Amino acid sequence: MRRPISLKIFSITLALLLLMGVVTWISVFNLRLLNNQVHALADYYLPLQQQVASVEILVRQQMVHMERVIAGREAVKPDAAFLEKENRDFDARGINADQIVDSSLNLLKEADATHDIELDRVTLALLGRQLPTIQVARQNFHRTFRLFQIEADEGNRRSEALMRETLLRDKDALDGEIQKVIDLLNKLTQDTAQQAKAEEARAVRLNWIVTGIATLLGLLFAALVTRSLVEPIRRLLGGTQSIEQGDLTVEISVHSRDEIAVLADSFNHMVLGLREKERIKTTFGQYVDPRIVRGLLDNRLAAEGGQRQVMTVFFSDLANFTRMCEGLTPDTAVRFLNRYFSLMSDIVRARQGIVDKYIGDSVMAFWGPPFSDETAHAELCCNAALEQMAQLEAFRADLPNLIGVRYGLPQVDIRIGIASGEVTVGNIGSDTSRGYTVIGDTVNLASRLEQANKFYGTRILVSAETRRLAGETLAFREIDSLRVAGKQEPIRVHELLGLKADLTHELQAGIDAFESGLAHYRKQEWDAAEAAFNECLLQVPQDRPSQVFIERIKLFRQSPLSPDWDGVWVATSK
Repeated sequence: MRRPISLKIFSITLALLLLMGVVTWISVFNLRLLNNQVHALADYYLPLQQQVASVEILVRQQMVHMERVIAGREAVKPDAAFLEKENRDFDARGINADQIVDSSLNLLKEADATHDIELDRVTLALLGRQLPTIQVARQNFHRTFRLFQIEADEGNRRSEALMRETLLRDKDALDGEIQKVIDLLNKLTQDTAQQAKAEEARAVRLNWIVTGIATLLGLLFAALVTRSLVEPIRRLLGGTQSIEQGDLTVEISVHSRDEIAVLADSFNHMVLGLREKERIKTTFGQYVDPRIVRGLLDNRLAAEGGQRQVMTVFFSDLANFTRMCEGLTPDTAVRFLNRYFSLMSDIVRARQGIVDKYIGDSVMAFWGPPFSDETAHAELCCNAALEQMAQLEAFRADLPNLIGVRYGLPQVDIRIGIASGEVTVGNIGSDTSRGYTVIGDTVNLASRLEQANKFYGTRILVSAETRRLAGETLAFREIDSLRVAGKQEPIRVHELLGLKADLTHELQAGIDAFESGLAHYRKQEWDAAEAAFNECLLQVPQDRPSQVFIERIKLFRQSPLSPDWDGVWVATSK
């Protein structure tokens, strides 16, 4: 059963509200107990205590009036008016005292009838029996005082003395009864006050304990529910970060039944799709450059039509490969080519180039937007060509292990042609089979330049546009003005020699001599040209282009050219 996140959040809120309700109920219960004690004190115990205190005061006042009457009667000249007033006050205080005792008894009856408040009914019952004794003792004291006055008026000294003693006993008895009630009430109020104080302390302590328990339970419950929400989100976040870092093996495991579980399933399906997409990229990347596959899958490269772009095109070819294969078994030839293509292709890709296709033993590649900087494609291509030449030495050294023989190894060398210019780039082919490639005169020119290495004896030939775009860090020399097959316009052909920083003094001198000889050659100054080419051979022995031009000069001497000859050599074959 699916439990949405909203239900989990509602559950947290409901649990916290229930815990708050429990705390509130316990607080109300404790306050109710405390309130019971307070009501008992305020409504019954303290009023009773106050009334008894008033009775005590009235009785004390009666005793004072009694003393005044006795003292007034013993005066030399008794003051009748004074005595009359004191007797009236004596009687009034007694009546008031009895009335207050009656009021206290009524209050006790009211307390006995109430059931809303818990009272100390045992003590109240004792008070109910003790209060009438105060009233009886006061009335006895009142009556004894009147009898004492009668005896004193009759002049019977002996009876007067006896009554005085009785009056004092009744006075003491009244004091004793009042004190009993006062002690009883004091104990009752003190016990109730202490009980209320203890109840209050217990209520506060219990409230804190219950609040603490409720808080801990609430936090625990909230933490469990929050963890069930946050932990899957953390897994999703970690999975997303792993995807960003290229790890497509990640899989999110979520055991909840909410929206996050649905999101996790969607995430896993997405990763599965990315993994499948990456597998497609990897698989097709073995047949087509991975950047082309990635660009097509990510819709960064147009699937239809082509674009005009200035690019640099590269062709390389193994020299005498057909003859070389005659001495190799088919498996060895395939192993040889696979190893060779791997080395050369890795260099192209490392220099931001695109390997377009393998044609027999030839490699076609190109550089340009969006795969490389539009201002650096020529330089990148030239550097890749130089690096391939350097890597060729390592390939030759590994030949014994590759083909399984140590002697009679084939001579492995490559020829490279490079041309820069405008090409058409895009997906070209039929409705069922296409290739992302480049076409145009620049492509044909690069192929012709690769072939031209044969009759110049060079290894890397580039077009004039390539030399212009390649920058100043590379060393070139102009080889010839050439009209290749399929083109009417002649082109200036240059040989890529390496980095300028790596040129030796002899090689630089040879370049200067060759270019001087080329200038004389174009002016038909055969002697000066021949001398310059020979000078180049002195600096760079076995320089094949110099030898080619010396042979041409011999030919032209035998068959003189027209005065308007433009210095262009026509390539009669591809």
